[in-house]
Amino acid sequence: MAAVLRRGVKLISSGSSQLLSGGCKHGRTSTLCISSSRPSSSKINVELDSSTGIAVMRFQNPLVNSLNLDFLTEICISLEKLELDKSCRGVILTSAQPKIFSAGLDILEMYGKNPEHYAAFWKSVQEIWLKLYGYSKITIAAINGSSPAGGCLIALTADYRIMADNPRYTIGLNETQLGIVAPFWFKDTMLNTVGHRTAELSLQFGLMYTPSDALKINLVDLVVPEEQVLSTATETMTKFLAIPGHAREISKSMMRKPVVDRLLSCRDADIKNFVSFISKDSIQKSLGQYLSMLKQKKS
Repeated sequence: MAAVLRRGVKLISSGSSQLLSGGCKHGRTSTLCISSSRPSSSKINVELDSSTGIAVMRFQNPLVNSLNLDFLTEICISLEKLELDKSCRGVILTSAQPKIFSAGLDILEMYGKNPEHYAAFWKSVQEIWLKLYGYSKITIAAINGSSPAGGCLIALTADYRIMADNPRYTIGLNETQLGIVAPFWFKDTMLNTVGHRTAELSLQFGLMYTPSDALKINLVDLVVPEEQVLSTATETMTKFLAIPGHAREISKSMMRKPVVDRLLSCRDADIKNFVSFISKDSIQKSLGQYLSMLKQKKS
């Protein structure tokens, strides 16, 4: 941990304004693409192998899979369809974008908007967490790039996390580095994964971890060569599928339901807290300064 603290925090800019960050069949594999209003800009690609029951969901929201309102909605729709599909038994989450799993929540959704927009956006963030953390089917995060903040949260919801062995990739909840506070359900997810003391230091310092350091604190379960991330995720999925489904589902629910219920009991209050916080002049100023910094890097 001391070595990580000395290294400090690595922010993911990627030259962008993001931070937090019915198909056709070919043989045995069916492909489902959930498209935005323009079919040419599909943000989600899902391939379901009906012979194994394993679906691979690829994030492809240019440029860095930033979690904006539309993208979060499309992810939820895709997950709901797969959950209702009896031929699907597990979902691998990965990225189609190079070097990035997800850059996290889109800052533009939290800057210069009205309270109604902030509320709608935060409700969608809640929804993706509730859907993934309480998902009945097996989920594995095949983390083939950096994953700060909200991107890290998506990975944390999975039953198992496999990360590419590239020291340039980092993962962590780094919200404090922008003056933003991770809500209690972000905190609970991190705490349940790495333990109290590590979670406390990680959240206060906004630490970003390399794959090897993430493995040491159990933030990820396995680190493999980048070209083996997806194949290893598939192999790992088969091990999960070997367990009787009903027993595994009940065990998962038993571990996660109290955390899910905590948010469900106060969703409206959590949204109000977020809107109040993000609307503060000091927070808007901090976000504006970060966006200006990114523009300067572009130029």
